[in-house]
Amino acid sequence: MASNAPTRRGTQHPTGALASAIPDKLYFRIGEVARLCEVPAYVLRFWESEFPQLRPNKGGTGQRLYRRRDVEMALRVKSLLKEEGYTIPGARAVLKSEFRGGEKDSSQLALIDSGPIQAKPASEAKRLRALRREMESLAAMLERPIDALPGVHKSRAAQKPAPLPMRAQRRT
Repeated sequence: MASNAPTRRGTQHPTGALASAIPDKLYFRIGEVARLCEVPAYVLRFWESEFPQLRPNKGGTGQRLYRRRDVEMALRVKSLLKEEGYTIPGARAVLKSEFRGGEKDSSQLALIDSGPIQAKPASEAKRLRALRREMESLAAMLERPIDALPGVHKSRAAQKPAPLPMRAQRRT
């Protein structure tokens, strides 16, 4: 059996790898994770610095100890970067949205809040209508001349501010 071959055969995992290709162990060392992900160990260390979701524990000797979820996260990062063609910032954004809101399809990220108002709860639609009315009243207020604004006296609006005194130039 080759070193890159999965240890078991099983169902397809959302990361694109076989879910049961990851052995049933509590902890994995960086070399084992590198073999499972088919990337060098230095790439895993780099991904740790770029993706906050990928943070393996360090043992008493300072050696990285990956759990199964860390291995799955490394496989997900690999699939985003190598197979789906994301840049590092793009993959970071996808993982952040998945981590925050559960598993979401990355192709739907741009469409998250672009649905019609009817799809939103009634209380949120009501709040959005009130916010729109307030913004329209602010826009109408900004279109009026300064003299027409309440609380502004005409004599004060007509006054020009006093010019600032000029400093004496330095001699060098």
